[in-house]
Amino acid sequence: MREVVESLEESRIREVANEGLGRPDVLKFWFGESDEVTPAFIREAAIASLQSGETFYAHNLGLPELRQAIAVYTHGLHPGRGADHWFDRIAITSGGVNGLMLASQALVEAGDEVVVVTPAWPNLVAQPQIMGGRVKTVSLTVVESGANAGAWVLDMGALLAAITPATRLLIVNAPNNPTGWTLSREEQATILAHCRSTGTWVLADEVYERLYYADNGTGGAAPSFLDVAEPADRLIVAHSFSKSFLMTGWRLGWLVLPPELTHAVGKLIEFNTSCAPVFTQRAAVVALQRGDAVTPALVAHLQTCRDTLVPLLQAIPGVTLAMPQGGMYAFFRLEGQSDCLDVAKRLVREAGLGLAPGSAFGPEAAGWLRWCFASRDPQRLVQGVDRLRAWLRNPSQRATGL
Repeated sequence: MREVVESLEESRIREVANEGLGRPDVLKFWFGESDEVTPAFIREAAIASLQSGETFYAHNLGLPELRQAIAVYTHGLHPGRGADHWFDRIAITSGGVNGLMLASQALVEAGDEVVVVTPAWPNLVAQPQIMGGRVKTVSLTVVESGANAGAWVLDMGALLAAITPATRLLIVNAPNNPTGWTLSREEQATILAHCRSTGTWVLADEVYERLYYADNGTGGAAPSFLDVAEPADRLIVAHSFSKSFLMTGWRLGWLVLPPELTHAVGKLIEFNTSCAPVFTQRAAVVALQRGDAVTPALVAHLQTCRDTLVPLLQAIPGVTLAMPQGGMYAFFRLEGQSDCLDVAKRLVREAGLGLAPGSAFGPEAAGWLRWCFASRDPQRLVQGVDRLRAWLRNPSQRATGL
């Protein structure tokens, strides 16, 4: 086995979840998905496709109908260019994670330098490492005091200094998992301009683009690199149906690529998965066509969940937490503890509360915990906070400095 594969860390989130196996009493907020099922009209489109016998291979890049629907969808969110501009830039992938891996396969050779903004979903660091890339991380920094204490912010100077002509690829996820940090359009323009000067590719993970709360849940979108990019920019944007359409288990996503790269990615898809299943693609077409029946209401509900959970956590003595701008996570620190993996396991065993350890997202997030607030019933969030409070009041926790 290759040494780099042997050295990959197992998911610390899965490690915590394993503590709760067979425990129906545990309130599970560790994974990044809603507990709401995919809307019926999307499921029915997949059923209709299967019943009509669509069980065969599709084009590597995806059904033309789906690529066109995504082009129209992209134009609706980023109207600077017409839908026709986007069609030849779309590649359908078997999930957002598959799309991100395809981007690393297309761009990263052994020894290439890759810069990743962290904390980040661990796949963003692991994927270029699997390809033999040399990963250099640039950490967001924490605001330690004031009204915005607990927010994670970008040190633009540090990021630009890290990106040199030797940097093959920059990977950035915004809105960010786990912190909720979101790039401004001005920051995106600054990053793109710098990467043009160094010849660096940008891989933007924008799967949480629609889960953005600055517009008060009206179904808009976070700032995107697509809004400031030129057609010839070395830019790949990764998207997924998982979050905004409640389709995590469907494993369907897409990449927005420079047109000259689209055909090459199609070849890579052939060697990875051949194609995404037709019936999931049919469901995705309907999801996009009727997205206004899903996404705006979902974002409004997630904002309610966020606004329920975050103030309750902020009221707990010793908790550091800022209101996230995007995503579906409250990312917080408990004063006096650094081994968040141990704390997360103990919360499962002793409080029936399932959270993700911050160290799963990079060493800079040690001591933090991630709470996914995508819950059908906001009262489950209230119950979870009650369990956390009770656990913290336990004398055994006070004895360990918690």
